[in-house]
Formats: sequence, structure tokens, C-alpha cells
Amino acid sequence: MANSAFGIDLGTSNIKIYNRADDSIMVEKNMIAIENKNTLFAYGNSAFDMYEKAPGNIHISYPLCNGVIADIKNMETLVRYFISDLTKGNIKAADYYIAVPTDVTEVEKRAFYDLIKDANVKAKKIMVVEKAIADGLGMDIDVKNSQGVLLVNVGFDTTEISILSLGGIVLSKLIKVGGQKFDEAIRNAVRKEFSLIIGGKTAENVKKSLDELESNGTGAIVYGRDIVTGLPVEREIPTQLVDDCLREYFNIIIDNIKVILERTPPELAADIYRHGLYLTGGASQVSHLDELLSKGTGLRVNQSENPVATVALGLSKIIKDDNYKSVAYAIEGMGK
Repeated sequence: MANSAFGIDLGTSNIKIYNRADDSIMVEKNMIAIENKNTLFAYGNSAFDMYEKAPGNIHISYPLCNGVIADIKNMETLVRYFISDLTKGNIKAADYYIAVPTDVTEVEKRAFYDLIKDANVKAKKIMVVEKAIADGLGMDIDVKNSQGVLLVNVGFDTTEISILSLGGIVLSKLIKVGGQKFDEAIRNAVRKEFSLIIGGKTAENVKKSLDELESNGTGAIVYGRDIVTGLPVEREIPTQLVDDCLREYFNIIIDNIKVILERTPPELAADIYRHGLYLTGGASQVSHLDELLSKGTGLRVNQSENPVATVALGLSKIIKDDNYKSVAYAIEGMGK
């Protein structure tokens, strides 16, 4: 196996790229800043630092929306620059393995393939891997056996619920609830209760620090703009308020898991009951989500140790281990 191979997981919020050459995973914000509509100003983490702070002539955006590519031109630019960074400017011919969500249309799947083909990264071979299968491998599950596995990946824009067995996906459902909806819920609750407008980054920080705040018994200190006076102010937000506003979205995820379980063949359902539910994805780390999923479904919840990079870890296994090569496939009528 040649050393040149990359595994790409395009997340809405973070892009994860596994590099075979040095066996590493790069995690960067999947964000691009364009100045005056046509000049690349910044990308990745540096673009995220400017988010919500940039002047009008600099447009900062996520090229992905709801797990699918919304802006293919900017996404191609990002992939090319990230691969160039990883290869220190010396892009060589390489194999590419890209993870795609299951519950999207064929056209949307093909867009992932076209993205790599047209990104000018000297792709020799482009293989597609179902995201849920890469997730399973990244959590050390042997996805090729006949055991039923229930995987829940809570991302930035979407949550993907999948049942795996024999290296394939038996059932899958993509719902538009994820970390961004959690942030929005926090912003709306703070606006309603305290007449205070806070930014998306502030809401995200509150969400991430919830565990710590609760264990210390303190509220979250936030800064924002008072709706009444229009002046910047500081407020302490009780953690209970944050918990309550997130619960509605947690319940949507639980209801959708139940829908999938109702459609699961009984033999697979028995396996799932024995092994529990596997939880991964960047937004799965939100405080109390695992407890509520366990209570709502009656299943044990197994949390990923590295939820952000689980898919990239799974892709690294497919690249390194010939035993798992069969789970990757080329899109018909394209490539080799």
C-alpha cells in the first residue's frame, strides 16, 4: 500500500483529514473567509476566529449545510489548501477515502465525489465510505459481523441514527438537529429571560462548559448586548435555564431513535439491547445528553472517547487494514 492516502470527513463545523504518510488526523474548522467576493482571506481555524467579528467586505461561511455540500467552489478551495498544508505544499498523487452521510440523495453523494475530483489534489482513486460504517470502525466495533449495532452521531447541523450489520446499513435516518440548534436554543432562552442578545460563539462556550459549571455550582457568565438599552452588558445565566432549553432538542433525538428501533428486525433489536447504543459526534458531549438517551430508550450508552474524530479514525482503519477495504466503494460510472 502506497503511503499516499487521505481519509476525509467533511463535517459541517469541523473538517477532519487522516494523513496516511504520518498517521495523523488534522481537525480544523470547516470555514472560509472571502474578501471582496473573490479573494481568499483566511480558512480553517483562523477564519473561525474572525467569525461574527469581520467587516462587511469579508464574507465568512461554512461551505456545508445540514451535512451536505452547499458551496462546492469554496469547499474545493478548502480541501485543496488543507491537503497542501498537510503535504507542505508538495501535493502528490494519492488515494482518497471520503465519508458521506447515508440518508442523502444520490446527487448529494456524487457531489462529495466530484469535490475531490475537481479540487485539483491529484486524486488517483476516490472511494466513498458510508459515514456510519466509518463511525463504527472508529469506535472499535467490528462492523463486518452479524451483530446489530445502533449508532447515533450528533453533529453540528444534523444527527445521523443508523443500524449496522454485516458491513452494511440496515436503517438510517438523518435529522436536522445538532450542535447549532443547541446553540440557538441557548441564545433564544437568554434573549427571552434576560433581554440580552449573545453571539453564537458565546452560546457554544456556555454549552461546552455546562458540566464544569454544574459541578462548581455556578452560573455561566456571558457578555452581550442589552435589547432595551442597546449597551454591552455582563450577565450570569443559571445552568438550569440552559438545561431546560436543550431538553426539547434532546427529546427530538430520543423520539427519532425510538422510530428507528420500532422498524428494527427483532434479532437485531436483541443485539442492540445487549450492547447498548453507541454515541459519537462533536455535539454528543453536551452535558446530560447521554443520561437522557439512556433514560429515554432504556439502553446503555457507550460514548466515543474521541467523538469529533471518530469517522476519521474509522477511515484510517479502512486505509490501513485490507480486511475493511470492502466497505469502501467507488461511485458507479466514475473513476476506477
